Amino acid sequence: MADNASVEVAVSVGNQKLNKKASKSKNKDKGADSLKDGTVLKELSPWPEYINDRIKLWDRLKAEYDADVAAKTPESINITLPDGKVVEGQSWRTTPYKVAAGISQGLADATIIAKVNGAVWDLDRPLEGHCSLALLKFDDEDAQQVFWHSSAHMLGEAMERVYGGCLCYGPPIESGFYYDMFYDGKSVSSEDFSCLDSVVKGIMKEKQPFERLEMRKEDLLEMFKYNPFKLRILQEKVTTPTTTAYRCGPLIDLCRGPHVRHTGKVKAFVVTKNSSTYWEGKAEAESLQRIYGISFPDAKQLKEWQKFQEEAAKRDHRKIGREQELFFFHELSPGSCFFLPRGAHIYNTVMNFIKAEYWERGFQEVITPNIYNSKLWEMSGHWQHYSEHMFSFEVEKERFALKPMNCPGHCLMFDHRPRSWRELPIRMADFGVLHRNELSGALSGLTRVRRFQQDDGHIFCTQDQIKEEIRGCLNFLKKVYATFGYSFTLFLSTRPDKYLGEVHVWEDAEKQLEESLDAFGWPWKLNPGDGAFYGPKIDITIMDALKRPHQCATIQLDFQLPERFNLQYDSGEEKKRPVIIHRAILGSVERMIAILTESYGGKWPFWLSPRQSIVVPVGPQFDEYAQTVAKQVHDAGFLCEADLDLGTTMNKKIRNAQLAQYNFIFVVGEKEKTNHSANVRTRDNKVHGEYSIPDIINKFSVMTQEKSLHSEENF
Repeated sequence: MADNASVEVAVSVGNQKLNKKASKSKNKDKGADSLKDGTVLKELSPWPEYINDRIKLWDRLKAEYDADVAAKTPESINITLPDGKVVEGQSWRTTPYKVAAGISQGLADATIIAKVNGAVWDLDRPLEGHCSLALLKFDDEDAQQVFWHSSAHMLGEAMERVYGGCLCYGPPIESGFYYDMFYDGKSVSSEDFSCLDSVVKGIMKEKQPFERLEMRKEDLLEMFKYNPFKLRILQEKVTTPTTTAYRCGPLIDLCRGPHVRHTGKVKAFVVTKNSSTYWEGKAEAESLQRIYGISFPDAKQLKEWQKFQEEAAKRDHRKIGREQELFFFHELSPGSCFFLPRGAHIYNTVMNFIKAEYWERGFQEVITPNIYNSKLWEMSGHWQHYSEHMFSFEVEKERFALKPMNCPGHCLMFDHRPRSWRELPIRMADFGVLHRNELSGALSGLTRVRRFQQDDGHIFCTQDQIKEEIRGCLNFLKKVYATFGYSFTLFLSTRPDKYLGEVHVWEDAEKQLEESLDAFGWPWKLNPGDGAFYGPKIDITIMDALKRPHQCATIQLDFQLPERFNLQYDSGEEKKRPVIIHRAILGSVERMIAILTESYGGKWPFWLSPRQSIVVPVGPQFDEYAQTVAKQVHDAGFLCEADLDLGTTMNKKIRNAQLAQYNFIFVVGEKEKTNHSANVRTRDNKVHGEYSIPDIINKFSVMTQEKSLHSEENF
C-alpha cells in the first residue's frame, strides 16, 4: 500500500456516491455542507494567506525557469517508439504529448503519462536528448499510480481550501489515494465528504495544468515555512541541493512527480473514507487526519468500482465470520482472534492440508520456543531494526521477547550439532505461534493481527542446490493455489542498490532463480533492484474471486543469516556456509482464511466447509433415524448435524440449511428409513436423489481426497 510510515488509527467510512450537485458559481458558499450541530462546512473565504505567498514565489521562480529553457539551443534528437519506429524531434522543445498528437489526437487524449528511457515522465515536459518513448494509458499500473497521485493533489487542494490545515503525505495506494493533514486538534467527519467532492468537481472543470519546477532547498524552506511537516521532510529526507515541486491551481507541493497534464483528465472522483493516523506512524508524534479517495478517467469506471465495493462489502470476512459463527475478536485481547469450533475446523483443515504436502515433499516439522532472550534477536539483526514491533519483557534482569518470526530459532536448530553435506538440503517447517506488536489502530480483522501462525519453512542447502529447491517451492505453491482456486503472478526481485555480500554470489543466485522460473513454465516478470538486502527473492501475487491481488507466498534467498549465526557444514574438503531459503505459501494462516472467506463469499468448498451436511426429517416420527444418519456420517469423519426443531416445517428447515451454506442436505422419511438411505440435495437446491448412507460416505471420502471446488455439482 502506501507510505509504510503512516498507520491508521480509526476508520470511519463508507463508500460515497459521486456528488451530482456541482456548484454553479464560485461564491463563498461553494461546497457548503450542513453539519449535525447546525454549522455549515464550506470553502474558506478568503483562502489561507500561505496559499498566496506560495504562488508569488512560484510565479517568480517559474518565470526564471521558463526563460532558461527558452534560451537553450534546441538540437535534433531521435525518439524511438516501442515498435521500433524513430520519430525526429528537438531537445527542450518536443514533448511526449506532441509526439502522441503527431500519431493521433485520440492517442494523445487517452495517454495518461509517458515513459522516457524507462522512467515515468510528464507529457508536457520537454525531452532533453535521444531517448526511447512509451505512451501509457490507464490500464497500465504505472499510469494508474500517476493518475491517482495527481488525484491526491486535487484532494489536497480541496483540503487546504476547506480546512486550511497543514498537508503532510499524499501518495497513491493500491486502489486510489489519500492525503494526510494536521488539523490542530480538530477532526474530519464523513459528513464533510460532499463538500470536498463539490470543491474537487470545480477543480476538474478548471482543467488546472500540472506544472513541474526544480527548486533550490532554501527556496522550498521559505515557501513551506508555515508547515512544520514539510520543513521536516526537507530537513530530514531531502539530501540534495535541489528537488522538485508541482503546482495545480493554488496547490504547490513537494513532489517527485510525474503527473497528468491537467486536472480535467480526471472525469470521476469521490472521497471514500477518513481515518486518524500518526505522523510517520509514530504513536508519540502528532495525530493527523487522513482522507481517502478514488478517481477514474471515465465515469463508467467509477460506477463499476462502486458496484465492486458493494459486492466486496457483502463478502467482508468480518461479516461472514460473525454470521457463520467462525471467529470473533475481543477488546481484552486486541489483534488476537478467537476461533469458534466451526472456524477452528477451517483453520485446522488448512494446516492439515499443508502438513500432508510437507510429508510428500520432504519437509520435517519442528517445534520451537515462543520466547527468546533478546541476545538471539541481536545476533540475527532483528533487535536493531524490529524491536519496536516485538512484545518484550524482563525476566530475572534479562530482556526476553515473544518471537515475531521463526528463522533465528531454526538457525539454532541447524547449529546445535555439526552438519555434513550429506544431510543437505534440510527442510524445516514450523507452525509456531508468532506475535507482532502492531499498533491498535492498524489492526483489521484477520488481515492485520498481533497473534498469528504461518506455514513457515526454511531450507538449508548448498549453493548448487538452490535451483532444484526453488523449483520444488514453485511446484508446492502451484499445487496449493490450484486447490484453493487461485491464479497467481510471479515476480523476480533482484539485487537492490544497498545490499550485503559479494556481487558474484548475487549474480549466481539470480541466475539460478531465473533458470528455476523458466523451467517452471509459468509467466514471470522482473522487478529489478527490488530484492531484499540479504538476497534475491520471488514474490507471488494471487488473485481472488473478485480479481483482487494479495501477496501471501514468498520465496527468499538469504546469505546473511548463515553469516550472522556462523552456520557451517562439512563439504568433505572444507567448512562451507549453507544458503537459507525462506518460504511460505499461505503466509499468515489468519490472513489466508480472511482471503478464502471473501473469495468464496462464505460458500465453502466441501473439503474445507464447517457445515458439510445436515439431516432434515420430513416429520418428528423420523427424528431418531435422522440422528442415526447424522451419527453414521459423523463417525466416518465428516461434519453432519440433524435439525430436529419441532417448531419449524421441513421446507423451512431446508431453506435455513441452504442459507447457512450447508453443502449437502439429507431429507429422510419412511422410504429412506426403510432403505437405510437419504435423499440428497445441495445448498443451491440441486436435487441428486436417493443414495445409501455407505454410498454418501464413500462419495464424501472421494470429495475430501480430491478437494474439488464444485463437489455439490459433481456428487
